[in-house]
Amino acid sequence: MMEILKKVKNTIKRYNLIAKNDKVLIGVSGGPDSVALLYILNSLSKELKISLYIAHLDHMLRIDSYRDREFVEGLAKRLKIPITCGQINVKELATCLPAGRKKGSLEEIARNARLGFLFRAAKDIKANKIALGHNLDDQAETVLMRILRGAGLYGLAGILPKRDIAGFKIIRPLIEVRRREIESFLKRKRLKPRIDLSNLEDIYFRNKIRNKLLPLLEKDYNRNIKKVLSNMAESVGFDYDYLYRQANLKMINLREKIKLNQFLKLHPAIQRLILRLSIARVKGDTRRITFQHIKELEDLILNRPVNSIVDLPKGVSAVKRRTTLAFFRKKLQ
Repeated sequence: MMEILKKVKNTIKRYNLIAKNDKVLIGVSGGPDSVALLYILNSLSKELKISLYIAHLDHMLRIDSYRDREFVEGLAKRLKIPITCGQINVKELATCLPAGRKKGSLEEIARNARLGFLFRAAKDIKANKIALGHNLDDQAETVLMRILRGAGLYGLAGILPKRDIAGFKIIRPLIEVRRREIESFLKRKRLKPRIDLSNLEDIYFRNKIRNKLLPLLEKDYNRNIKKVLSNMAESVGFDYDYLYRQANLKMINLREKIKLNQFLKLHPAIQRLILRLSIARVKGDTRRITFQHIKELEDLILNRPVNSIVDLPKGVSAVKRRTTLAFFRKKLQ
């Protein structure tokens, strides 16, 4: 148990995840990762001089999901940590969203609902950090999924140890801990977390990666494939962070509209990041923006006539003027 505590402390220090007097809200589903995270941070709380809070959201995706809440409330009572619980019927939410606002798969809708709940809970208690239980295995699965689907540097950076979203700092103290280490920790603590049996079924892409492809790669190609993928994500993350900062500096000069004469003097890597950042300013994010979209924008800039338009997902468009490229969102009918 001391080894896992030491590893988490090193991760916290390495990525500057937690500072003295931080209020940390821990998202606890009741599953192995979040339960381990809760107990580990609780063990370190006096040393780190931090205050802990628990947040639990019932997505109502399983008939017995209320038992998860009861379990997490029991943990909170045992550890004497304040808890905030919420409930959202994700399936009902998915059917109620207007066509223009529908946001992808049930998993994606659940993720957005969960983040919204965590942000509200953090705001209510004035927590400055939100801790989630993603581990090294999750990182490897994510990177492999994105390789198979196609991704740039940002996608290959995988799950970042620390990330700012909507003004909140999301931290992942277990990102360098293997799943088997978490299971061993829970066993030694005699903790029996809630298990989502759907994770054992190969009906989702991630589950197929976890249950079939990664074991095959470990057996026949590289027994350390998970660590290799995690190391790659870390290396790519540093590269992306540098390019992102450079692109942001250039964005200051380019203002709201991209001045094409300045833009064309930049390195292609910076150009593409600026395009993505410009889309994010209008759209709010770059989800569903593919490599092909960026190539189409490049073709718009280099080859198409003035006043040509490229349409992007979620009602966002780009129009080429004589000296500028401007992004705008179409008004929904």
